[in-house]
Amino acid sequence: METDSIVIRVRDMVKKFGDFTANDRLSFDVQKGEIFGFLGANGAGKTTALRILCGLSLPSSGEINVAGFDIYTEREKMKKRIGYMSQKFSLYEDLKVYENIRLYAGIYGLSRKRIRQRTDELLDTLELEDVRNKLIAELPLGWRQKLAFSVAIIHQPSIVFLDEPTGGVDPITRRQFWDLIYQASRDGITVFVTTHYMDEAEYCDRVSIMDAGRIEAIGTPTELMDEYDSVNMDEVFIKIAR
Repeated sequence: METDSIVIRVRDMVKKFGDFTANDRLSFDVQKGEIFGFLGANGAGKTTALRILCGLSLPSSGEINVAGFDIYTEREKMKKRIGYMSQKFSLYEDLKVYENIRLYAGIYGLSRKRIRQRTDELLDTLELEDVRNKLIAELPLGWRQKLAFSVAIIHQPSIVFLDEPTGGVDPITRRQFWDLIYQASRDGITVFVTTHYMDEAEYCDRVSIMDAGRIEAIGTPTELMDEYDSVNMDEVFIKIAR
């Protein structure tokens, strides 16, 4: 892996809460434009690590660099180069569709002219022009999800972090959401996604699998299926969890 293409570099990252170790000496790299799956059961430590990488929490120890910035000393600079979508989709349900887009574009520092331009582009791309004046609460879950992802990358960040973004939606909508992820990757945005859906692991370029706070396996889905003599990622995960 070429050093200049690495956009996330983690070495021996530890996060403790009292006597409990949530992240135990995690080490990995993620390349520019890569779709990197961060997998594990609920409670494995995924969200804790994600919060650190987003600059929302500090590690107990370790060396972490995200988008070219040091996690300890340059968090505010780093936050301008990343996007984030939480499990709750991050949208304000009592605001209209276009108001949400303009709000987040402003938060990410876009100019007024650019905000108007990006708002029109998103509404057209997502085919939401007809509902631009509807409240978010009135939209189907799948539409809200796709809008939340698009808003998270409205400022064209280096990296977008997705925390279990497809929870609670049907398989067809999940597949459509992954089409948006593929497009972002083609545009050069690195996608770091946590999920507990093992079928989604096979959509990623590379995956890591966490168990009890540690990374137990890392590689392409094909490499891991070969290594663990499994026909799919479900089998890989079961063998690791056991």
